Amino acid sequence: MQTPYYIVYEDRLRRNLDLITDVARQAEVTIIMAFKANALWKTFPVFREYGIHATASSLNEMRLANEELRCLTHTYCPVYTEQTIRPFLRGSSHITFNSVEQFLRFKPIVQAHKPKVSCGLRINPMCSVIDTAIYDPSAPGSRFGIVAQDLPELPQGIEGLHFHALCEGNSHDLEKVLQAVEQQFGHLLPHVKWLNMGGGHLMTQKDYDTTHLIALLRDFRNRYPNLQVILEPGSAFCWQTGDLEASVVDIVTNSGIKTAILDVSFACHMPDCLEMPYKPVIKQALDDVDTTKPTYRMGGNSCLSGDFVGDWSFEHELKVGDRITLLDMNHYTTVKTNMFNGISHPAIVFQQLDGTQQLLRRFTYRDYKRRMD
Repeated sequence: MQTPYYIVYEDRLRRNLDLITDVARQAEVTIIMAFKANALWKTFPVFREYGIHATASSLNEMRLANEELRCLTHTYCPVYTEQTIRPFLRGSSHITFNSVEQFLRFKPIVQAHKPKVSCGLRINPMCSVIDTAIYDPSAPGSRFGIVAQDLPELPQGIEGLHFHALCEGNSHDLEKVLQAVEQQFGHLLPHVKWLNMGGGHLMTQKDYDTTHLIALLRDFRNRYPNLQVILEPGSAFCWQTGDLEASVVDIVTNSGIKTAILDVSFACHMPDCLEMPYKPVIKQALDDVDTTKPTYRMGGNSCLSGDFVGDWSFEHELKVGDRITLLDMNHYTTVKTNMFNGISHPAIVFQQLDGTQQLLRRFTYRDYKRRMD
């Protein structure tokens, strides 16, 4: 197939789903999917087989869950408005408010809504376990959640609490955060029905200690048997399940630096590489940079000067037409893409269990024009 295109592998999705549902069963918790990491709804029939439900942070995410996962959502939005609160209630089973003021403002609307939607508050234990500042909701001055000193007791009508403090974290990070939650909010836990531990639990990563996670969650549930425990990871569902296939379209040299320009853009198609930042793995490259071998930056095809990441070494000189496979480009990537410069979005391909490749979507000029309509 002609590049560029994202390819998602069904067998890898099922591998992750098997692990996640097994953790949920053993720990006796509920694990739901965050669309902010994956919204490829044409793959959702696979998720429905496993009974996966979803969290939502916007009306669009909520509607997608209602329509394609056929479930009500656990909804958290940093702010609700007079225009959005009723639609959110219609599509949600649980709704979390970012502040007491927001809850009190909309409490009459919530209480009048039928059927009942369970209400919660987002708390912030101010326990930072994330190195990248842009992803740290526990940083000083964070706009997310209520700190302990501002929540001495629960407003009437609150049935749950929600925290989110991880980003691609491990079970030991969760353990630290849970200790902070219990120290600061433990007096409230016996008085609610559910605790949502948010996302960032990268339990499908190779070195993740799922045994420790299960023990940690079971121990927590033993201390608070009144609680339904909910986790809502994003990356874990789609970790290592898809790649971005690209081709070298030119090679340029400046100040002794060789750049292989690709038919994809880091800024448009892999924005986390620049935002986080991180250097993705390339299938055809050596594991480590070796300057005795042909070494290149990878350049995107947009007009942004910083649309590049580097460096990678190869056994042989690259040439125009060579295939470049950027690994693990399913989670967060497809949901963050943009059409800056009018650059077309890569096609999306789904490889089924029997090896058949199904074209889910090919993008055209009409998609770009409609965004500006």
